[in-house]
Amino acid sequence: MNHLLPILEQIWRPGLEITILAMGIYTAFMFVRGTRGAPVVTGFLALLLSLTLLTRVLDLKVVNVLLNQFFGVLAIAVVVLFQPELRRILAELGNLPLFNSAREQREYVEEIIETVDRLAPVHIGALIALEQNQQLADVVEGGISVNCELTPEMMETIFFPNNAIHDGGVIVHDGRILKAACIFPLTQRQDLAKSVGTRHRAAIGLTEETDAIVVVVSEETGAISYAHRGTLVKGISIEELRAFLTSVIVRKPESRGRWSRLRAVTTRPNHSRPPGTA
Repeated sequence: MNHLLPILEQIWRPGLEITILAMGIYTAFMFVRGTRGAPVVTGFLALLLSLTLLTRVLDLKVVNVLLNQFFGVLAIAVVVLFQPELRRILAELGNLPLFNSAREQREYVEEIIETVDRLAPVHIGALIALEQNQQLADVVEGGISVNCELTPEMMETIFFPNNAIHDGGVIVHDGRILKAACIFPLTQRQDLAKSVGTRHRAAIGLTEETDAIVVVVSEETGAISYAHRGTLVKGISIEELRAFLTSVIVRKPESRGRWSRLRAVTTRPNHSRPPGTA
């Protein structure tokens, strides 16, 4: 047994290095796959591998020196090619529990609750998408960039019937209004009742394609509803809405996989039918 110890000591370090490199390569591949820069990276790596093999086989010393120097500027090339994706990574890191406390999440929920509590009694229709892991800008169409703090007063202004941008959806994320007057994709389900209006169909459609939560206030009845994971729950109370949003937003389950959020958004189909009144 003792004679095996030196062999094991010689093996475990290379084994650990290979494991770390394999994990790094796999993670990089998963990050690149499906992004806009994927074809560029594929072609670049193929060219780099070909040149490396060629320099080794033919002993091209000058080319080998140039390749070694090139790796020094590779980090800059990565930043240039994947600027949008890297910016998204930094944004997602800011949403980790370390930076985003439960108190802030509860305040975010209460802003939504107060907004709905103001709109429902006066029958002001609303379509509010709460962005979570997936960015909604790549799924919705149109919209006007707002990028302001989420307040009930601002939401009332946006959805006021005489406002030019009231007939559409609003995207909010962690206490900020990102866009207004957005066109959400409509669900294609045929089993819905005829009483389910366009606004509610848009809510279902968006949650079928993303992990967003969509809160709906009916313009006709003032009824409150929410859609999540393609399921519409209609006619709920303010307390029921608060309980649901708190369970999803404040107590986020760890099984969501934060790292999967760092991947770039893949291409999604476009939809052109606007959400109307419900």
